[in-house]
Amino acid sequence: MTTRNSRSALVCGAGGFIGGHLVKRLKREGFWVRGVDLKLPPFSESQADDFVLGDLRAQEFCREVVDRRFDEVYQLAADMGGAGYIFTGEHDADVMHNSATINLNMLEVCQKRKIRGLFYSSSACIYPEHNQTDPDNPNCSEESAYPAAPDSEYGWEKLFSERLYAAYNRNYQMRNRVARYHNIFGPEGTWDGGKEKAPAAVCRKVAKASNGGEIEIWGDGSQTRSFLYVDECLEGTTRLTRSDFSGPVNIGSEEMVTINQLVDLVSEIAGKKLTKKHIPGPLGVRGRNSDNRLIYQKLGWKPSASLRSGLEKTYEWVEMQVRKDRGHIQVPGHEEVS
Repeated sequence: MTTRNSRSALVCGAGGFIGGHLVKRLKREGFWVRGVDLKLPPFSESQADDFVLGDLRAQEFCREVVDRRFDEVYQLAADMGGAGYIFTGEHDADVMHNSATINLNMLEVCQKRKIRGLFYSSSACIYPEHNQTDPDNPNCSEESAYPAAPDSEYGWEKLFSERLYAAYNRNYQMRNRVARYHNIFGPEGTWDGGKEKAPAAVCRKVAKASNGGEIEIWGDGSQTRSFLYVDECLEGTTRLTRSDFSGPVNIGSEEMVTINQLVDLVSEIAGKKLTKKHIPGPLGVRGRNSDNRLIYQKLGWKPSASLRSGLEKTYEWVEMQVRKDRGHIQVPGHEEVS
């Protein structure tokens, strides 16, 4: 139970990678936290004071979860994954239906509870594909989102939901906040099984490879991305939630690298010399990088940690999972980028 003076937070998607880390951060800040998800966190016990297992696609379940006013509500729950899940087209209907239903339910229930607003995690996948064909000069400024032309149905659903949260701000005087995440990574994220993103996938491949061996990379490896360490993501997320700015705003790194450079960096961290074998696979756009001018203007903050520092922590964790897996210790679980 919450105490009279404690702040309370609800984290939807608390069994996921970012949600699990967010729960830990909010607990350090002194919040009473309720976590909600279809599943418990796979790699460590949740620190939530109350963890509720259930399906946010069910409106009745959402009403049960939102049984009070929370000081902060974070809506991170979504049907998602890396390029091997998002860009094949095989999961489009589920991705759009599941995520949109969650957002429709949560907004309506929170509005009726007179909760002042939610934080919603959108995605850089909303940006037009035609602005990201040059791997060296992608345009991901916030205003470039329109005219809309996302590269996936996942991106279209995110864009719809952004507009949904904004409509509730206008029509119900809510204070919803929207951030567009750019490739968040770190320990305790999915590293195998088909939904992992590029940093974890590359760390896994490098950890499994013998020194002097080879690893497979989708495409020619010259596609570019930026990757943001999870702690930086949470800093931007909580700052935006507690600010007077509704967004949408990018939360991502401006340290853009090619996938080939990402492989080289992880190989260097691992102390291995490896040969890249380029194979066909779903790739997404040719280039994507976070434009951080607006977040700095509005919040006076932008990420500062280097890609290497985050990869060192992530590789150490993924390598440990690989060792456990090889030792026949059960570790809950293709690539690459979004």
